[in-house]
Amino acid sequence: MRTGGSNSRRCFLGGLLSFSLFGAEKKKPEKEKKLSAVIAGTVFRDPGFAVSGAEIELMEVRADGKRGKSRRAVTDGRGEFAFAVPAVEQKYKVKASARGLQPEEKETASAPGARIDVFFTLKPATP
Repeated sequence: MRTGGSNSRRCFLGGLLSFSLFGAEKKKPEKEKKLSAVIAGTVFRDPGFAVSGAEIELMEVRADGKRGKSRRAVTDGRGEFAFAVPAVEQKYKVKASARGLQPEEKETASAPGARIDVFFTLKPATP
């Protein structure tokens, strides 16, 4: 006849399980991380084909009139680009240019956690 060995083992394991489950709930949540925003888009050429290798420049628009930070990227094989930007409200100018096509510039604004899509359709450069 056994004398409660398995019962005491079950109680011990059950206690560990309940401690780990309820202990996890009592932990204070980590400081919430602010979500960065994304400014992304695609560059097309007239009549609608994607432009790979187009140069993209992202420039901050500052209220004080000073020149803001500028970053550059190149579109991929599908004409797409993306920039991760800080999680603050901020205005930006996005400029797309490619060889043999007229450059185009657009203004946009970011917000925390948002994805902003910017599309360009570049026309042939005039000789």
